[in-house]
Amino acid sequence: MKVHIKYFASIREAIGLSTETLETEAPTLAALRDALIARGGAYSDSLARGRVLRMALNQVMSVESALLTEGAEVAFFPPVTGG
Repeated sequence: MKVHIKYFASIREAIGLSTETLETEAPTLAALRDALIARGGAYSDSLARGRVLRMALNQVMSVESALLTEGAEVAFFPPVTGG
């Protein structure tokens, strides 16, 4: 399925992208995060399991067990961002 991913603040700066569309088999936010971490480099560093970050699914704050659907919008951002 295709999902649309948005990266914010320090995550966006580290990865060098604000958005991307990804074809994935990941059933949940947790699995998607793990798939992105597996890319290595800046993805691994900025989305690492030891880092605190927030996730939203279709513009609603969500837990990692939230199920992904075709065309979902996923956002990753640090817990505190400036305006």
